[in-house]
Amino acid sequence: MASKPQYPVYLFTGFLEGGKTKMIQEILEDKEFNDGCKILLIVCEEGIEEYEPATFWGKNVHQMVIERPEDLTRAVLDDYTAHHKVDRVMIEYNGMWQLNALYEALPEDWYVFQQLLIADASTIESYNANMRSLVFDKLQNAETVIFNRAEGADRDALHKLVRGVSRRATIAYETPEGELEYDEIEDPLPFDVNAPVVTVADEDYALFYRDLADSMPDWNGRTVKFKGMVARDRQLGKKALVVGRHVMTCCADDIAFSGLVCNFDKEVTFKTGEWIVVTAKIRVEEHKLYGSKGPVLYAVDTAVTSEPKTPVATFY
Repeated sequence: MASKPQYPVYLFTGFLEGGKTKMIQEILEDKEFNDGCKILLIVCEEGIEEYEPATFWGKNVHQMVIERPEDLTRAVLDDYTAHHKVDRVMIEYNGMWQLNALYEALPEDWYVFQQLLIADASTIESYNANMRSLVFDKLQNAETVIFNRAEGADRDALHKLVRGVSRRATIAYETPEGELEYDEIEDPLPFDVNAPVVTVADEDYALFYRDLADSMPDWNGRTVKFKGMVARDRQLGKKALVVGRHVMTCCADDIAFSGLVCNFDKEVTFKTGEWIVVTAKIRVEEHKLYGSKGPVLYAVDTAVTSEPKTPVATFY
């Protein structure tokens, strides 16, 4: 039985007049990408700049315009691929729409092959100041962030904007000649990961937790020391608990407790809500509370302490 085809999605995010249309136009004019295969171009935002289909190589690109987020549904996309041959999908996504709506609408046989954020270097900081949640939404899963109109831009500020959300995204700046210059700003962590005991300051917990998630194998076997709040769970018994911090990634609405399972060699009496300083060795292993492999702490030393000056950890 033949396997069902899979449809790679090239997802372009960003805000109005940020340069998405221009970049997609250039990609569609590139014969290495647009080699005659059937391409579905889904446009969720129409700005001043318009596509010029006459310059596309061949007659193989079909454009679907989606004007409202509620019109972008799995049924609509399933219906299209059921009646038309598709090899690749390109999506110019509306910057004012949350990406979760798109992810939920993608059919099971569609997968995001590449996600790029295209941003105007002269306006993105204003968007970030006034609509932080939308900028965060577009940054958190972007593999590549391209800043156009970047001549004279403060690259340190743009770098910090991206790294405040993602340490993995590739950052590039478009020159007036249309070339890309890749970001080479060093981005050291605020703690020494090679120290015998990695000491995490109160203000750096969010960065530690994210780096632990992003680079889990690198933390396996390391010893760490940090301040966290206790959360007891009956599933863990009397010799284990969860220790962590509430972390705000974007705004107050998304504050969530980000904790780690911590095992002890004897019963402990710490109570939920207490703050402790824990020194522990990290082992990456399967754990029922994670439902998969994750960082499990093995306590070396603990002590009750006071609440940090700022109980909710942030990336800034």
